Amino acid sequence: MEIRSELRKLSRSGKPTWAVLVAVLALTHVLLLLSYGRYLLPDGRRLKLPNEHNALMTPSQNALLRNTLAVNVSAAPIGLENNGSGLRNGPEDDEGFVDSVDFESFEDVNDSVIVKEVTGGNESDSLFPSEKFVMENVSLQSQKSVKISVLSGGSSIAAPVLDNSSLIVTKKVSKTKKKMRCDLPPKTVTTIDEMNRTLTRHRRSSRAMRPRWSSRRDEEILSARKEIENAPVVTIDRELYPPIFRNVSMFKRSYELMERILKVYVYKEGNRPFFHTPILKGLYASEGWFMKLMEGNKRYTVKDPRRAHLYYMPFSARMLEYTLYVRNSHNRTNLRQFLKEYTEHISSKYPFFNRTGGADHFLVACHDWAPYETRHHMEHCIKALCNADVTAGFKIGRDISLPETYVRAAKNPLRDLGGKPPSQRRILAFYAGSMHGYLRTILLQHWKDKDPDMRIYGRMPLGVASKMNYIDQMKSSKFCLCPKGYEVNSPRVVESIFYECVPVIISDNFVPPFFEVLDWSAFSVIVAEKDIPRLKDILMSIPEEKYVKMQMAVRKAQRHFLWHAKPERYDLFHMVLHSIWYNRVFQAKRR
Repeated sequence: MEIRSELRKLSRSGKPTWAVLVAVLALTHVLLLLSYGRYLLPDGRRLKLPNEHNALMTPSQNALLRNTLAVNVSAAPIGLENNGSGLRNGPEDDEGFVDSVDFESFEDVNDSVIVKEVTGGNESDSLFPSEKFVMENVSLQSQKSVKISVLSGGSSIAAPVLDNSSLIVTKKVSKTKKKMRCDLPPKTVTTIDEMNRTLTRHRRSSRAMRPRWSSRRDEEILSARKEIENAPVVTIDRELYPPIFRNVSMFKRSYELMERILKVYVYKEGNRPFFHTPILKGLYASEGWFMKLMEGNKRYTVKDPRRAHLYYMPFSARMLEYTLYVRNSHNRTNLRQFLKEYTEHISSKYPFFNRTGGADHFLVACHDWAPYETRHHMEHCIKALCNADVTAGFKIGRDISLPETYVRAAKNPLRDLGGKPPSQRRILAFYAGSMHGYLRTILLQHWKDKDPDMRIYGRMPLGVASKMNYIDQMKSSKFCLCPKGYEVNSPRVVESIFYECVPVIISDNFVPPFFEVLDWSAFSVIVAEKDIPRLKDILMSIPEEKYVKMQMAVRKAQRHFLWHAKPERYDLFHMVLHSIWYNRVFQAKRR
């Protein structure tokens, strides 16, 4: 206003020289602002210029933004290799003796300043428009000299310093830094007895939504439920070992009905690497093996979705983390948003998801973050999760506790299978692994180098000799300790069964795999986290006769925890599919 007033005065006084000078000054000021490419809002945030959002994005990010479900599999992240049958992990973090990659578990962080390095060009503010944070692109000279200044009101920004590197700074309001959830003991503990009561209660009363319209498939499922509840009594079976089951009669009848009736429709939507990309090696191989075997199965799958009793949404939680998660950002909002858009696409294209609210749809995900990524938009689906934590939304009686299997050789998942007989197991208890989470540190504080009967170690050195030593100790131990890591699940539960060692599960709120059909008290020991100081006393109190029976039960249960390139009856693939079918049978309702 003052500039325009002065211009009018100068023009009336007949002094055009001053007008020219003022105009040049104003133009220079505008050009300087444009050269820096920013305007600042009153709260210090940057107001981007038109079309700047797309200009800051790499071509691959522009393509992903245009079609979030279309990503070329050739753009495989570092650490994966393509073997012709899908992407596989390269060097993987083996919790026992290798820890080349450390994948952390994070609480939602809404109160911190995040700085992340960008290589190969600038990044966009967000891959998904619904993310509720502001990204600011700043050119900095030295990452080490980035200074964080705290402004009034608790907001933080990064002060830029001259450098050639490019950083992205996320500005968030921060008052106190929250401690990660994985570094804290749970606030509440659900005992195994309480889990059993919850399962019984949910069997009696389904919480699933009534279908919006009736289907002949619903009647077939409800008819199957009556047959299962009135199953003929089985006491001896040539294929099954009754002591490891809650009710072997019901399981056997349910399994036979699944083989005869069940039909599954597998959604074809979604491109690689997020969908239809089975990872067959490493800690999270369970979701990949199930995906591979389910999509290639001709007995249970149908091409016509109207004939299906269940609908499979085949995404890879592992590939979501590999491809979309920004390392060290502590934010997974874009991963959840990606699956939300996928679910919305399915529900808008097909009528089946909306008919039941997703109650007859299922997903199989082994990554720790799957409960968060599938929250709300997939809330009513049947979730087969390795991270089966009752405090993180796992619903007993509807969801499935998916066994986390560490597969070392994709071409031979049964390599090194087996262990020594009870009489040759000289070690009372064995554990070795990385210090993930709070619990393992407590375990080592109480037992490392404290008792010769308790072989408790940290991470074992790298190398083939160390790997074979780890396997040999599991094969030679009576009890193999399975303490939780960042989350409640651990691959050691299945690994112990693989090497015929009685698993000792130390993880509050963890629902053991196939909880709806297996009786884990027959072949495992479940110890509360607070009882770690009494661990040896608990194990020594088990009579030798009972231990021998438990070890035999482990060997009998082993067949239910094995992957085969060609699925076999009652193996891990069929057990996962059966538990999904079984829970759906007891949750289904009539219109």
